Amino acid sequence: MAKQPMLKFVNVDRDMPEKRSAETRKEDFQEIYAEFATAKAAEQASRCSQCGVPYCQSHCPLHNNIPDWLRMTATGRLQEAYELSQSTNTFPEICGRICPQDRLCEGNCVIEQSGHGTVTIGAVEKYITDTAWEQGWVEEIAVGPATGQSAAIIGAGPGGLAAADVLVRAGHAVTVYDRHDRAGGLLTYGIPGFKLEKDVVMRRVELLERAGVTFTLNTDIGKDVTFADIHAEHDAVLIATGVYKTRDLQGPGAGATGIVRAIDYLTCSNKTDFGDTVAEFESGELNAKGKKVIVIGGGDTAMDCVRTAIRQGATSVKCLYRRDRANMPGSQRETQNAEEEGVEFVWLAAPKGFTGEPVNGVIVQKMRLGAPDASGRRSPEVIEGSDYTEEADLVIKALGFEPEDLPTLWDQPDLPVTRWGTVKAAFGTHQTDMDDVWAVGDIVRGASLVVWAIRDGREAGANIVETLATKAALAAE
Repeated sequence: MAKQPMLKFVNVDRDMPEKRSAETRKEDFQEIYAEFATAKAAEQASRCSQCGVPYCQSHCPLHNNIPDWLRMTATGRLQEAYELSQSTNTFPEICGRICPQDRLCEGNCVIEQSGHGTVTIGAVEKYITDTAWEQGWVEEIAVGPATGQSAAIIGAGPGGLAAADVLVRAGHAVTVYDRHDRAGGLLTYGIPGFKLEKDVVMRRVELLERAGVTFTLNTDIGKDVTFADIHAEHDAVLIATGVYKTRDLQGPGAGATGIVRAIDYLTCSNKTDFGDTVAEFESGELNAKGKKVIVIGGGDTAMDCVRTAIRQGATSVKCLYRRDRANMPGSQRETQNAEEEGVEFVWLAAPKGFTGEPVNGVIVQKMRLGAPDASGRRSPEVIEGSDYTEEADLVIKALGFEPEDLPTLWDQPDLPVTRWGTVKAAFGTHQTDMDDVWAVGDIVRGASLVVWAIRDGREAGANIVETLATKAALAAE
């Protein structure tokens, strides 16, 4: 293995007695940190056993060639490692930050399974791609010869952006429509900045813009422009809207002021981090500062909410979940992070109702786990007579998301949907039964992971390219 870089520790008072400017001190720190990070990345990468059956790769939805780019990192071949990682993943630095590696690649590492602690694959992936940006190894998108054909993408989230990357490289004119004022979807407005820095997302968007992708923002399909018009204007349409309809709470007082949706709370927080002035934040409606906060739910969105509330200066933050820790759907790593930051988890607890207007309390009913449900998870059952009240000034509903009624909203009764409201699309190709229409991501799968949306977007983009090439060839005969 190549010799690892020496760590250099600098004592400014001893080694640099001359007066140092703040900028110089910052540069000194960055140099020391960079050398330390390089050594740690190489150290972790060298722990990969290069096993014959790479379970890390098979459990990655993108099937990233993890063992090979770990070996390259271990031997100091960082640019090659980045290029290999980029070849299968449109946004490796994003996945390195937000993928639940404990449930995917790292959780299936043979070293982890043998009890020696997993290789920190996500951290290495983040490091090599951040280094690629810093060193200028990230190249502009190579746009192919213009085909004269165009594609519309509805939704600027990870699935839509991944497809846009594939399509523009093939020479197609690409227009991405989104209801928000910035592209990125949940990457921009759903995931907090302490997990995914927003400049990391924006530089990928800018790369697509420089390649010629047109972003039509602040545009609500069905209101500002019709789906029929988009469909008529383009050779292909990809639906990548995600799912944003919030599952609601029932019970007395559920409509009280101070009970808010997780997506509204997180969007407001992220807009504020961008420097936007948000009336609901300024008024305190979507601001946890100085409040007793209760978040209801046990998924990753709930973890984002509790950790955001801590950072906003809440006086207390509690998370109510109706099952126990072992049966929660969110990342165990995120739960541990939240606990370390001061969040209190109230397991086997569900809201029965709410007190006050505005809200000042949650009536909690204690639960126990009974027989398994259809999914195999043990169903929560109410313990009669166990009700009590938790004080709360702000209650955040993080109960999951469902698809909006697109056929009605878009006046497209022929758009095929399942009984759950998700769009029907063929496995692998992502084509729907509607002519020249594809669909990817959560609007097909239901609420899922960013990495699955990226995979779907890449696959759909490739199928659209193939389909449009076939049509062009037939038309030319």
